[in-house]
Amino acid sequence: MKILLVIVVVLILWSILGYFSSNVEQAEYSVLKKANGYEIRQYPAHIVAQTTVEGSYDQALNKGFRIIAGYIFGGNIKKESIAMTAPVTAQKSVSEKIAMTAPVTARTEGSSRVIAFVMPKSYTLESLPVPNDSRVKLVQVPAKKMAVLRFSWSRNSERIENMEKQLLAMLSRDKVESIGSPSFAGYNAPWTPPWMTRNEVLVELCL
Repeated sequence: MKILLVIVVVLILWSILGYFSSNVEQAEYSVLKKANGYEIRQYPAHIVAQTTVEGSYDQALNKGFRIIAGYIFGGNIKKESIAMTAPVTAQKSVSEKIAMTAPVTARTEGSSRVIAFVMPKSYTLESLPVPNDSRVKLVQVPAKKMAVLRFSWSRNSERIENMEKQLLAMLSRDKVESIGSPSFAGYNAPWTPPWMTRNEVLVELCL
Protein backbone atom coordinates (compact mmCIF):
# COMPACT_ATOMS: atom_id res chain seq x y z
CA MET A 1 0.00 0.00 0.00
CA LYS A 2 2.85 2.38 0.86
CA ILE A 3 4.52 1.65 -2.48
CA LEU A 4 1.27 2.44 -4.30
CA LEU A 5 0.97 5.73 -2.40
CA VAL A 6 4.56 6.68 -3.28
CA ILE A 7 3.88 5.92 -6.96
CA VAL A 8 0.73 8.08 -6.92
CA VAL A 9 2.60 11.00 -5.26
CA VAL A 10 5.46 10.73 -7.77
CA LEU A 11 3.04 10.74 -10.71
CA ILE A 12 1.23 13.78 -9.31
CA LEU A 13 4.48 15.70 -8.77
CA TRP A 14 5.72 14.69 -12.21
CA SER A 15 2.48 15.94 -13.77
CA ILE A 16 2.77 19.26 -11.92
CA LEU A 17 6.36 19.66 -13.16
CA GLY A 18 5.20 18.86 -16.69
CA TYR A 19 2.42 21.44 -16.51
CA PHE A 20 4.63 24.30 -15.37
CA SER A 21 7.49 23.42 -17.75
CA SER A 22 5.03 23.81 -20.65
CA ASN A 23 3.83 27.24 -19.53
CA VAL A 24 5.79 29.18 -22.18
CA GLU A 25 4.92 31.41 -25.13
CA GLN A 26 3.69 29.34 -28.07
CA ALA A 27 3.77 29.98 -31.79
CA GLU A 28 0.63 31.74 -32.98
CA TYR A 29 -1.75 30.27 -35.54
CA SER A 30 -5.42 30.25 -36.46
CA VAL A 31 -7.40 27.11 -37.26
CA LEU A 32 -8.97 27.43 -40.71
CA LYS A 33 -10.61 24.01 -40.79
CA LYS A 34 -10.94 20.85 -38.72
CA ALA A 35 -10.76 17.99 -41.20
CA ASN A 36 -11.16 14.26 -40.68
CA GLY A 37 -8.15 13.50 -38.46
CA TYR A 38 -6.15 16.70 -38.90
CA GLU A 39 -6.36 20.52 -38.85
CA ILE A 40 -5.59 23.14 -41.46
CA ARG A 41 -3.94 26.16 -39.85
CA GLN A 42 -2.69 29.57 -40.92
CA TYR A 43 0.64 30.59 -39.39
CA PRO A 44 1.64 34.26 -39.54
CA ALA A 45 5.15 35.37 -40.51
CA HIS A 46 7.60 34.86 -37.67
CA ILE A 47 11.30 34.60 -36.84
CA VAL A 48 13.17 31.41 -35.97
CA ALA A 49 16.63 30.58 -34.72
CA GLN A 50 17.69 27.43 -36.52
CA THR A 51 20.58 25.10 -37.13
CA THR A 52 21.27 22.20 -39.50
CA VAL A 53 22.45 18.91 -37.99
CA GLU A 54 22.89 15.30 -39.10
CA GLY A 55 21.04 12.25 -37.88
CA SER A 56 17.62 10.77 -37.19
CA TYR A 57 14.86 12.83 -35.59
CA ASP A 58 15.97 11.71 -32.13
CA GLN A 59 19.62 12.55 -32.73
CA ALA A 60 18.93 15.79 -34.60
CA LEU A 61 16.52 17.10 -31.99
CA ASN A 62 19.05 16.48 -29.21
CA LYS A 63 21.97 18.04 -31.11
CA GLY A 64 19.96 20.95 -32.48
CA PHE A 65 18.32 21.69 -29.15
CA ARG A 66 21.69 22.03 -27.43
CA ILE A 67 23.07 24.33 -30.14
CA ILE A 68 20.10 26.71 -30.17
CA ALA A 69 19.65 26.55 -26.39
CA GLY A 70 23.21 27.85 -26.13
CA TYR A 71 22.13 30.89 -28.15
CA ILE A 72 18.95 31.69 -26.20
CA PHE A 73 20.61 31.13 -22.82
CA GLY A 74 23.15 33.88 -23.43
CA GLY A 75 25.38 32.63 -26.22
CA ASN A 76 25.13 35.87 -28.19
CA ILE A 77 27.00 39.16 -28.50
CA LYS A 78 24.75 40.83 -25.90
CA LYS A 79 24.93 37.86 -23.50
CA GLU A 80 21.15 38.24 -23.39
CA SER A 81 18.80 35.45 -22.32
CA ILE A 82 15.85 34.94 -24.64
CA ALA A 83 12.64 33.39 -23.33
CA MET A 84 12.02 29.77 -24.29
CA THR A 85 9.06 29.24 -26.61
CA ALA A 86 7.21 26.25 -28.03
CA PRO A 87 7.34 24.29 -30.14
CA VAL A 88 10.79 23.15 -31.21
CA THR A 89 10.63 21.91 -34.78
CA ALA A 90 12.56 19.53 -36.96
CA GLN A 91 12.32 18.97 -40.68
CA LYS A 92 14.28 17.20 -43.36
CA SER A 93 16.25 19.69 -45.44
CA VAL A 94 15.79 20.09 -49.14
CA SER A 95 17.90 22.04 -51.58
CA GLU A 96 17.89 25.14 -49.39
CA LYS A 97 20.26 25.15 -46.46
CA ILE A 98 17.92 26.91 -44.11
CA ALA A 99 14.23 26.60 -43.56
CA MET A 100 11.61 26.77 -40.92
CA THR A 101 8.75 25.38 -38.99
CA ALA A 102 5.78 26.28 -37.04
CA PRO A 103 6.47 25.72 -33.46
CA VAL A 104 10.02 25.20 -34.35
CA THR A 105 10.85 22.80 -37.23
CA ALA A 106 13.23 20.53 -39.12
CA ARG A 107 13.74 19.64 -42.86
CA THR A 108 16.33 17.39 -44.99
CA GLU A 109 19.29 17.31 -47.36
CA GLY A 110 20.48 13.72 -47.28
CA SER A 111 20.48 12.88 -43.59
CA SER A 112 20.53 16.49 -42.36
CA ARG A 113 17.66 18.17 -40.55
CA VAL A 114 16.89 21.77 -39.71
CA ILE A 115 16.02 22.27 -36.04
CA ALA A 116 14.36 25.57 -35.17
CA PHE A 117 13.00 27.56 -32.23
CA VAL A 118 10.37 30.24 -32.84
CA MET A 119 11.59 33.51 -31.35
CA PRO A 120 9.33 35.51 -28.99
CA LYS A 121 7.11 37.84 -30.98
CA SER A 122 8.48 40.87 -29.08
CA TYR A 123 11.66 40.60 -31.21
CA THR A 124 12.46 41.66 -34.76
CA LEU A 125 15.42 40.50 -36.84
CA GLU A 126 17.09 43.81 -35.99
CA SER A 127 16.52 43.55 -32.23
CA LEU A 128 17.55 39.91 -31.80
CA PRO A 129 21.16 39.60 -30.58
CA VAL A 130 23.64 38.08 -33.03
CA PRO A 131 24.55 34.46 -32.17
CA ASN A 132 28.11 33.70 -31.08
CA ASP A 133 27.83 30.28 -32.71
CA SER A 134 27.95 30.51 -36.52
CA ARG A 135 25.82 27.34 -36.73
CA VAL A 136 22.81 29.33 -35.47
CA LYS A 137 20.94 31.31 -38.13
CA LEU A 138 18.14 33.85 -37.57
CA VAL A 139 15.53 33.53 -40.31
CA GLN A 140 12.33 35.41 -41.16
CA VAL A 141 9.71 32.81 -42.10
CA PRO A 142 6.81 33.95 -44.31
CA ALA A 143 3.16 33.25 -43.50
CA LYS A 144 2.16 29.68 -44.35
CA LYS A 145 -0.89 27.45 -44.47
CA MET A 146 -0.20 24.07 -42.87
CA ALA A 147 -1.93 20.74 -42.39
CA VAL A 148 -1.30 19.43 -38.87
CA LEU A 149 -1.72 16.03 -37.21
CA ARG A 150 -1.44 16.11 -33.40
CA PHE A 151 -0.42 13.18 -31.17
CA SER A 152 0.93 12.48 -27.68
CA TRP A 153 3.18 9.96 -25.92
CA SER A 154 6.23 8.68 -27.86
CA ARG A 155 8.07 10.99 -30.27
CA ASN A 156 10.88 8.74 -31.44
CA SER A 157 11.97 8.75 -35.09
CA GLU A 158 9.90 5.72 -36.04
CA ARG A 159 6.70 7.15 -34.56
CA ILE A 160 7.24 10.60 -36.09
CA GLU A 161 7.85 9.14 -39.54
CA ASN A 162 4.75 6.96 -39.19
CA MET A 163 2.66 10.02 -38.27
CA GLU A 164 4.05 11.91 -41.27
CA LYS A 165 2.91 9.07 -43.54
CA GLN A 166 -0.52 9.12 -41.90
CA LEU A 167 -0.87 12.87 -42.47
CA LEU A 168 0.18 12.63 -46.13
CA ALA A 169 -2.24 9.73 -46.64
CA MET A 170 -5.10 11.80 -45.17
CA LEU A 171 -4.27 14.71 -47.47
CA SER A 172 -4.13 12.38 -50.47
CA ARG A 173 -7.50 10.93 -49.46
CA ASP A 174 -9.00 14.42 -49.27
CA LYS A 175 -7.22 15.58 -52.47
CA VAL A 176 -5.39 18.35 -50.58
CA GLU A 177 -2.11 19.32 -52.24
CA SER A 178 0.96 19.74 -50.03
CA ILE A 179 4.38 21.30 -50.63
CA GLY A 180 7.73 19.86 -49.64
CA SER A 181 8.45 17.40 -46.85
CA PRO A 182 6.64 17.19 -43.48
CA SER A 183 8.16 18.54 -40.28
CA PHE A 184 7.86 17.68 -36.59
CA ALA A 185 6.94 20.07 -33.77
CA GLY A 186 7.44 19.26 -30.10
CA TYR A 187 5.92 21.49 -27.44
CA ASN A 188 7.28 19.96 -24.24
CA ALA A 189 10.51 19.61 -22.29
CA PRO A 190 12.11 16.13 -22.30
CA TRP A 191 11.06 15.49 -18.67
CA THR A 192 7.35 16.08 -19.40
CA PRO A 193 5.17 13.03 -18.55
CA PRO A 194 4.42 11.20 -21.81
CA TRP A 195 0.65 11.44 -21.27
CA MET A 196 0.97 15.25 -21.18
CA THR A 197 3.10 15.70 -24.27
CA ARG A 198 1.94 17.61 -27.32
CA ASN A 199 3.55 16.52 -30.56
CA GLU A 200 2.62 17.45 -34.12
CA VAL A 201 3.60 16.68 -37.68
CA LEU A 202 3.00 19.43 -40.21
CA VAL A 203 3.25 19.97 -43.93
CA GLU A 204 2.81 23.16 -45.96
CA LEU A 205 -0.21 23.42 -48.24
CA CYS A 206 -0.69 25.21 -51.52
CA LEU A 207 -2.38 28.57 -50.97
